[in-house]
Amino acid sequence: MSYVGPDFDAPEPRRRRRGPLTVAVAVLVPAALLGWLVYEAVADTGGGSAGGAPTTRSAGAAPSVAAPGSPASPAGGADSGGQPDTSPTSRSGSGPLAGKVVVVDPGHNPGNVHHTAEINRKVDIGTNSKECDTTGTSTNSGYTEAQFTLDVARRLRTLLERQGATVKFTQDGDRPWGPCVDERARIGNEAHADAAISIHADGAAQGARGFHVILPASVHKGAADTRRIVGPSRDLGERVAGDFVRVTGSAPSNYVGDGTGLVVRSDLGGLNLSTVPKVFIECGNMRDTKDAAQLTSGSWRQKAAQGISEGIVSFLRG
Repeated sequence: MSYVGPDFDAPEPRRRRRGPLTVAVAVLVPAALLGWLVYEAVADTGGGSAGGAPTTRSAGAAPSVAAPGSPASPAGGADSGGQPDTSPTSRSGSGPLAGKVVVVDPGHNPGNVHHTAEINRKVDIGTNSKECDTTGTSTNSGYTEAQFTLDVARRLRTLLERQGATVKFTQDGDRPWGPCVDERARIGNEAHADAAISIHADGAAQGARGFHVILPASVHKGAADTRRIVGPSRDLGERVAGDFVRVTGSAPSNYVGDGTGLVVRSDLGGLNLSTVPKVFIECGNMRDTKDAAQLTSGSWRQKAAQGISEGIVSFLRG
């Protein structure tokens, strides 16, 4: 829908000149109101527990803001492009998604690099055993995938909560490492999520560009049984991919997916073990200089979160 601009009221008849008292009131009242709003925003910051299970906050809680250099922003205080919600909790409210639960899985964890023994242990993903987790990739300048995923996830949470959804994270930089891929899936299952998404960025070769959405294959082996979620997960993935293209202007991957932006895989524990509709999104290639310029831009990450959000909203509203 195109924006045609606001309608303007017809000019009102000329009024008599205001006295000094009227002018003073007109100046002081808005200033006082502004001061109250600032106080309210600062005084009520959303907090959360540091241990594990996601908690819930009221819809009116103001989001806290990450300090420069925190996992929510690129190293060195690069362009923030807005202030993502950094609190580890979720909230629900009124809106078109009231009553809906979305689980957001920020890929990897900033602390994984210090816990290689823990993340290298094998876990059962149904089809075989796989490492608990990895450290993820990074740009050539050192901006890590774990920083990127947390930032986009927090922006996404804010957008979904504005629609009334309850949002749960698998991790919010609030634990030393992990969780493992099997636990990431279990968090979504136990939340009975209406939709779940895992956010990533790829580490392919220079020249490999674009995003792709990973869909679960039909798997029925061991602890894995995706047969009931294959259809709805594809629907979710197609909607996310379509809105991601439209909002970010990014092209589908030129190295996987045959230009569709969609890839089906059976080797990811986070998908194999899910019992709720779930997809992964690789938002771009951190090792390509052109993609990296987007991934390290706060304004582009806001667009990425918006595109993902609109795809999820479309899926949940049917």
